[in-house]
Amino acid sequence: MTTNSGIQTQIPKLLGPNYYHWHIQMRVLLESHELWTIVEEGYTDLPANASESDQNIQREKIKKDRKALHIMFQAVSETIFERVATCKTSKEAWEILHKAYRGENRVKMVRLQTLRCEFDALKMKDSESIEDYINRMAVIVNQLRLNEERVEEQRVVEKILRSLTRKYESVVVAIEESKDLNSISTEELQGILQSHELRLKQYDDVSTEQAFQIQSDQQDRTRQSRSEYSGRGRGKGRGKFNNNSIRCFNCQKLGHVARFCNKRSEDDKSNAALMHTDEQEGDNDDTMFMIFNVEEVIKGDCWYLDSGCSNHMTGDKSLFITLDGSERREVRTGDDKRLEVLGCGDVLIKVKGIERRVPNVFYVEGLKHNLLSIGQLI
Repeated sequence: MTTNSGIQTQIPKLLGPNYYHWHIQMRVLLESHELWTIVEEGYTDLPANASESDQNIQREKIKKDRKALHIMFQAVSETIFERVATCKTSKEAWEILHKAYRGENRVKMVRLQTLRCEFDALKMKDSESIEDYINRMAVIVNQLRLNEERVEEQRVVEKILRSLTRKYESVVVAIEESKDLNSISTEELQGILQSHELRLKQYDDVSTEQAFQIQSDQQDRTRQSRSEYSGRGRGKGRGKFNNNSIRCFNCQKLGHVARFCNKRSEDDKSNAALMHTDEQEGDNDDTMFMIFNVEEVIKGDCWYLDSGCSNHMTGDKSLFITLDGSERREVRTGDDKRLEVLGCGDVLIKVKGIERRVPNVFYVEGLKHNLLSIGQLI
């Protein structure tokens, strides 16, 4: 549709549920074409003896009425068109649509009660911005006013201030102390609240950066603690395994660990299966030191307990029930050999016929023994 000034306008389409917005847009459109008066007031037939001037005025009214009715016919869906298809005047068509979608007095009263309840119960959500909340309130306020409910600007302002979240409490107090609520508008209040919202957002961003920094520092301290623990040697475990499949790395016999080996002596310590090296300053590698001095055949289900390593580890990939291949690092043995950790996961071992799950076991490529760190067992 083209106006007198050449501006192309789009006629809104009434689908039923959108009547609230449609009738506002239609009224403005009809007013822009100077047709709203004829829709609102209509016209009456002239008597047979009417003067020529009155007849000219009547013809002009009829022309405007037909133009308005034509626009209304274009502004409804095909289903709704059946309601107004037999209407002779634009006023008649408008009143039919108004009654159908706005309701009679009883329906209007029920709708008003519902809207009042929604307005009273309206509160800002924690995740909601000031703009979204005020827009949500504006929808309800406009519907109240369109249903002939008198809603003053002061009432809306007071409602907004009462229903904000707790983080706006300080600015609400400042507004109530410094502003006259009788003269402040909703738009002015929105601007003040949005400026406070931006400041809060800046503080939240700083807090988030600090939180990430603290988390990063904690992770660094955890890695450093693991490195120090690795250099100190064996850890003191909180649990104990009594299992015939556990081999002593000192005497190579089953059924006990090196700590409780009867043949252990000062002279035997130099020939033990595992050696520890001193910590070196500035060495940040995750290290697990070991060296074996004898050639032997080890069964797949045999584990060395309290081996002195800082983590459980094995070279048998088939033992894993879960394996995270993203865990990559390098370990160094006592003979200065470097081995690569290709993953970390959980394995199952049998203790007196009962399967036990051992978590956080390193899969080390080239490792020929299954090692348990008693300090890591619970």
